[in-house]
Amino acid sequence: MNRYPTILTIAGSDSGGGAGIQADLKTIAALGAYGTSAITALTAQNTRGVRAIHPVPSIFLQEQLEAVFEDITIDAVKIGMINTAEAALVIAGVLARFKPRFVIFDPVMVSTSGSKLIREETIEVLWSELFPLADLITPNLDEGEILMSGKIDSLEKMKEAASEMIRNGCKAVLLKGGHLVGETLFDVFAQRGQDTLTLESDYIDSTNVHGTGCTLSSAIATWVAKGSSLTEAIIFAKEYISGAIEAGKDVKTGQGSGPLNHSYAPMPMQIL
Repeated sequence: MNRYPTILTIAGSDSGGGAGIQADLKTIAALGAYGTSAITALTAQNTRGVRAIHPVPSIFLQEQLEAVFEDITIDAVKIGMINTAEAALVIAGVLARFKPRFVIFDPVMVSTSGSKLIREETIEVLWSELFPLADLITPNLDEGEILMSGKIDSLEKMKEAASEMIRNGCKAVLLKGGHLVGETLFDVFAQRGQDTLTLESDYIDSTNVHGTGCTLSSAIATWVAKGSSLTEAIIFAKEYISGAIEAGKDVKTGQGSGPLNHSYAPMPMQIL
């Protein structure tokens, strides 16, 4: 029987619509796949910042995850904001039980507006329980500095940090250099047992970059679910996010950091 390539996003809800579950589902749909979700936390936020965070009880998070996995074939899992250690442990347990074929983890720790979104005690649990289960993690520089407890302010330090994450147990790392503003942006892609790659893209001058990390990781998950290799998925996802930023850079949404234009080039729903 035919079915849609299906992605499960496990992340927080953004009431402003630009990041989190909302950005994930928009991205998945725009790229021609089917999105399911499990919400880890509710946030009260807009383009100017996060006002409050309400974690979803871990038992209810588990109910969401099991409801999806027990009924729907999941081709890829994207993990985003995890606010508590309890939530991380629940997610790790469910993933270990159902063994999805691809897991990407965007360790959301700081919002675009600068709000911290994770508790300190959760970070250790991510290293011990979730990172080993992820096929790819996608921290930005702020998150990389939190994970590595050190400053990352150059391309060489990005390569060193990505390699250190691999040595610490990660299977693959895409360390995003978007916060090192310049004419050319650099991301570093490191995989266990393979050479480290440096990926370049043009800097797009825009204040509408809320939810870029959520969007990129969801796009990678979607391309993998549709049959691309991991390297291909990263390249296709970077092309998509550049187009979404360009298409939305002159659009006014709110008073702060606005969203991308997720649906600038919609693809028809694919059937497997």
